[in-house]
Amino acid sequence: MISIASVLEELASQLGGIGLFVVALFDSSIISLPEINDLLLVLMVTQNRELMLYYAGMATLGSLSGCLLLYFVGRKGGEGVLRKRFGGSRCEKWLVTFKRFGVFAIIVPAVLPPPAPFKAFILLSGITSMPLAMFCKAVVIGRGIRYFGEGVLALRYGEQAVEFLHAHGALLLVVIVGAGCLSVIVAYFRNRLHSE
Repeated sequence: MISIASVLEELASQLGGIGLFVVALFDSSIISLPEINDLLLVLMVTQNRELMLYYAGMATLGSLSGCLLLYFVGRKGGEGVLRKRFGGSRCEKWLVTFKRFGVFAIIVPAVLPPPAPFKAFILLSGITSMPLAMFCKAVVIGRGIRYFGEGVLALRYGEQAVEFLHAHGALLLVVIVGAGCLSVIVAYFRNRLHSE
């Protein structure tokens, strides 16, 4: 029996950037396709190095499109979907995390590989009526870091980039999140100094 994932993988590899867009859209919305997008991106970049920006951009935009679908599901009563899928106690913990960390509760899982609860936080964004522009920025930042980072690793290490991500993903995340937090702090103090 042929799986949906294998059909999408074959289709995506034939369609290039458009295929990455479609796989990312499905993966970020209705069908979970763990790591297929990441693997396709790395393979495509190693085969067509000059198209890295295009491939990473299409994966990011596809993911944003899929996330927008889930966001609007959340806006239209997604709390029931979330509780049915993941259970009430887990949802309560995620809601507390979401309220405490805001956009970072989207950015961090967007960078992490599965099983990070990315889709749950996307639904929570809609459920809590996060402003759409803020939501889109958070998804693009998180997925952009992930896909453009994988593209750079693919340029540098070829197909070994996937193995590198699995072996050092946690350390890489700490470095990326730390750099992001430092950037936010620097921007905050810079704006504060200029406003005085």
